[in-house]
Amino acid sequence: MASYTHQILEFFDALPRQGRLICLDVGEKTIGLAMSDASRMVASPLQLIERTKFSKDIAIVSEHIAEHGVSGVVIGYPVNMDGSEGPRCQSTRQFARDMATKVALPTLLWDERLSTVAVNRMMIDEADLSRKRRGELVDKLAATYMLQGVLDALGNH
Repeated sequence: MASYTHQILEFFDALPRQGRLICLDVGEKTIGLAMSDASRMVASPLQLIERTKFSKDIAIVSEHIAEHGVSGVVIGYPVNMDGSEGPRCQSTRQFARDMATKVALPTLLWDERLSTVAVNRMMIDEADLSRKRRGELVDKLAATYMLQGVLDALGNH
């Protein structure tokens, strides 16, 4: 498998039968992390990393991977609403390529369109959270939302 794929079936075929998945919502200032359970049924928020240098950021991710026995990585892929790829897609692909030099796991780039919108709407409508609190939670909850989408798709295959 290449350093990453956009194809969920290719990703699924590269995974062992069991093992946690980790999801990264890579932004300019933060990286939201979410993790699945070992049976890949439920995604849960994990951590919000304040971005500094790639080496420090990936060290934190690598610690979680080792500690929790992660078997695959999902990275949110910020496709534009019209399906086109902009500069954020390019930086996400570069992050995935750089990560592949440090983390040798199957990696899926997952279309993250509307994940942040859905999470923000939930935090406003259902949880009635303040703007400050939403800002603290949105990236790791968006990662959780994306990962649950991947888990649901994998469960259907």
